[in-house]
Amino acid sequence: MSQELIIKSLGVINYLETLAFMHAHIKSDDFQDEVWMLQHPPVFTLGTAADENHVIDPKDIPVIQSDRGGEVTYHGPGQLVIYLMIDIKNTKLGPKSLVRSLQEFVQSLLAEYSIESNFIEGAPGVYVNKKKIASIGLRISKGKTYHGISINVDMDLKPFSYINPCGYKGLEVAQIKDFNENITIKEVEVLAIKKLGNIF
Repeated sequence: MSQELIIKSLGVINYLETLAFMHAHIKSDDFQDEVWMLQHPPVFTLGTAADENHVIDPKDIPVIQSDRGGEVTYHGPGQLVIYLMIDIKNTKLGPKSLVRSLQEFVQSLLAEYSIESNFIEGAPGVYVNKKKIASIGLRISKGKTYHGISINVDMDLKPFSYINPCGYKGLEVAQIKDFNENITIKEVEVLAIKKLGNIF
C-alpha cells in the first residue's frame, strides 16, 4: 500500500454532502490518495448511463443524479460504501484493470466469510448465485478516480425492488448477512481496510 494512502471512517453521511466533498478533494492543490469508508441514508443514485425508467417507484426515497459511471442503484444503512480517490497515474492500473482489481478485492473479502462469488462480463460488480452483492461505479477525472464500491452487508434490501438494479429488470440482490447471521458492518470495514493493501 502506498504510504500516502489515507483511510477515513466517516460513519453515516448524506450522499450529496459526500459528493461535494469528493469533488473538492480531487480538485485540491494538496491532493493525497484517500479512501473513505461510510454508509449513506436511504438514496437512489443515477449514474451517467442511467435510464430514469429503471426507477420503478422510489416511494419516499430521494433520487439523485450522480456523475459516476453505471446505472441506477440504492444506498442505505448497513451497506458499506468505499470511495476511492486515487491518482492512478501513480499506479500501474488502467481503468479496466482497476475495476478488475476492485472486483477481486471484494471477492477476496467475501471469501473470508466462505462466500463464493463471481463476475459477469459487461456488468461490473460481484455476484453470488446470480444475485448482486456488490456494485462498482467509478469516474476518472484528470487521472484521479472517485466514487467506488458498495457492498451489501446487513441492510434492508426491499428498496432494491423499487428499481431495476443496475438497469437489469428482475436482478436480485444479496448481502453478507444472508450467509453470516452475526456479521457487523464494522467487522467488514476493518477487514476491507486490511485488504486494500493488496491493490495499492
